[in-house]
Amino acid sequence: MTSSLQVILDALPMLLKGALITFKIVIISLPIAFLIGLITGLMNVSSSKILRGIASSYVDIIRGTPLLVQVFFEYFGIPAFFDIRIPAETAGIIAISLNAGAYIAEIFRGGINSINRGQMEAARSLGLSKWLTMRLVILPQAIRRMIPAFVNQFIVSIKDTSLLSVIGISELTQSGEIIISANYRAFEIWGVVGVIYFIIIYALSRLARVFERRYASK
Repeated sequence: MTSSLQVILDALPMLLKGALITFKIVIISLPIAFLIGLITGLMNVSSSKILRGIASSYVDIIRGTPLLVQVFFEYFGIPAFFDIRIPAETAGIIAISLNAGAYIAEIFRGGINSINRGQMEAARSLGLSKWLTMRLVILPQAIRRMIPAFVNQFIVSIKDTSLLSVIGISELTQSGEIIISANYRAFEIWGVVGVIYFIIIYALSRLARVFERRYASK
């Protein structure tokens, strides 16, 4: 009978390849999600009812439906309706970006609203436009408060990439499933998959905490 160590060593190259795909999806998706969240968050605190309505609708739809349904919709639903083909990896990136973007938008909305409104009025009285006041006065203070929530959302999104295995993306979870279907050594393989996820998330969390301390000290 093959030893557990040998099983792990044999599976490691494929699992690491899957981890790289997971990391690639995260690296592409999260900056897009951050941008979507920033724009939607600003729309949500604007004075325009139309912009607030669009932003609120987007956030409500994304938060009110499971990520798995969103993944299926982007990979199967949209291509079927428009008679186009979307690669699985592209559909996964879109799904993670839109999903995380909705939650980040709420983080921005809450962070901006947590700043005393008197600061906006004071800056406007000094001649700054609403946009400059938001960019130079409100957002820098709000982001300091939002960093822990950003880190938490990024960690959640990394874990969410495991759902992309349902559309055939050979990320870390899918790689584990393929190996187990061949050797039936679920204990060892899922154990290694869990360790790799932990390493990725722990490393990014530590990096985020370093950034948080440096940003807060400025």
